[in-house]
Amino acid sequence: MKFITTKQWDENLWQKTRDIYNLAFGEHARKPEKIIRNMFARGLSSLHVLMEGDEVFAMALTGSMPSSSVLLLDYLAVRQDLRGQGIGIEICDCMVDWARSETQFKRILVEVECDVTPENQARIQFWEKCGFQLLDDYQHCYKWGPQHYMAMVLFLKNKPATPLKGEDSLKYMAAFHKESYKLT
Repeated sequence: MKFITTKQWDENLWQKTRDIYNLAFGEHARKPEKIIRNMFARGLSSLHVLMEGDEVFAMALTGSMPSSSVLLLDYLAVRQDLRGQGIGIEICDCMVDWARSETQFKRILVEVECDVTPENQARIQFWEKCGFQLLDDYQHCYKWGPQHYMAMVLFLKNKPATPLKGEDSLKYMAAFHKESYKLT
């Protein structure tokens, strides 16, 4: 499989990716396409895909604030008929390798729903298989939804001397989400 990352909006690639994104995240969990396009226009986002030939098997959207050493994993999805075959771990590994090659990034953050359900526990275990770890037990609830979130991190370089806090990481993610919804 071929791994592709673009920091520019690529309409053709998005057309091949859109259905995976829409099906995986549903109407209320995904960002509107207009917002994603704007994030690319403002240099806040990258699209990562794993594909074979002309067919996309998995996708991820990452983001970062200007001059930041933190990469946020905003969305990651595998085509529904291919789940459970290791493709999610493969795209995550490729994305981590890409992030390591981008000298400014020191860590990757992802927020996970932490209400105790089998689905949420499976997601946390998936991220742990990919090398992420829960920061602490701090939970955050956004004003637009009832779910509680916790932060997970994967250090790309050396672990910082001062422990990273879940509260600070989730505040950073909230600031990124707020920034991503600003239209130019």
